[in-house]
Amino acid sequence: MWYRGRNRSKTLCVILSFIIIIFFNMHIDFNLSKKILTWYDNNKRNLPWRVSKNSKNILYYRLLSEFMLQQTKVNTVIPYFLKFTSKFPNLTSLSKCSENEILKLWEGLGYYRRARSLLATAKILVNKKNSKLPKTIEEIKKFPGIGNYTANALCGLVYNTPTIAIDGNVKRIFSRLLNTREENINFEKLIEKSKSKLFNSGRNADFLEALMEFGALVCKPQLPNCNKCNLKKNCKYYNTLSKFKNKNKKKAEFLNYDVFCYLNKKQQIALTKKNNLGFLKEFNLPKIVKYNKHNKDKWNFLNRYNNSISNKKLRLNLYYRFSNKIPADFSWYSLKAHKEFIPTFTKKIIKQVSNLFQ
Repeated sequence: MWYRGRNRSKTLCVILSFIIIIFFNMHIDFNLSKKILTWYDNNKRNLPWRVSKNSKNILYYRLLSEFMLQQTKVNTVIPYFLKFTSKFPNLTSLSKCSENEILKLWEGLGYYRRARSLLATAKILVNKKNSKLPKTIEEIKKFPGIGNYTANALCGLVYNTPTIAIDGNVKRIFSRLLNTREENINFEKLIEKSKSKLFNSGRNADFLEALMEFGALVCKPQLPNCNKCNLKKNCKYYNTLSKFKNKNKKKAEFLNYDVFCYLNKKQQIALTKKNNLGFLKEFNLPKIVKYNKHNKDKWNFLNRYNNSISNKKLRLNLYYRFSNKIPADFSWYSLKAHKEFIPTFTKKIIKQVSNLFQ
């Protein structure tokens, strides 16, 4: 009988989603797009990738910024964006750089797979697409590292396509307008069924960006700035005492790893790309294994500290030993300077072991 209950649950979700879409269509008669755009015109941030729709660099700037902004804050991205556009002023110059060059420039920004995907996408655009972005979301999603969100963002921002890139900011605005939990809303269907009312200004690219900006600066996750919100008269969340609450996210558990550093008297550390890790795969790292209380007799304990990488929280136990011989898959790297790309994760380890030479 369990499958019947499951089917009933699915049916109820479909009905609830349908009711929400109807209610939303009734509710946005107050001209949501006009109010959001009015706020945006008066309050938008001056960001370096926001160039004229006629700019020859609009595709490059938008592509670069969207890759960098994936799971990264705007203020963190700005200096990296400026550094990139200074060294590679256009899409063609970026497409000609080496993987090591782009990784070195990306150093410290994290999520390094984005850098590789950006380079691969740039090469395809320049070499196979005449430096032009396809005009459909499905075609854009075929490029490396581009999913549904980034495809919608690029299509909307570059071609003024009537679409919305659904991120946390957008979900929060719509769910608060309806005072409904995010998991109860089918955002794709809601937007599709509401197109005639959402995209009635002719400024589709601006509206896409305005929604994200409004969510970041006004309709914030914590302590929303309701007093300065020009949607509050029509906002169910603001105008009711029984405000919805989204489910609490599970706290990420720490993963325990042992880090083993081979050192020599020349102030060098041995690194390898052969660690069997799901994160930082194929990057220069010391020997890293999952925590094991055994097999450490020949190693000296140095330190224990916590680190975060991607969406993982790590508890690292750092060990070292001096040796002139290292395993075949390892190479020596200076603790002081390195021309090759070294991820921030490794740099933090290098900083710890460098104290042994002071």
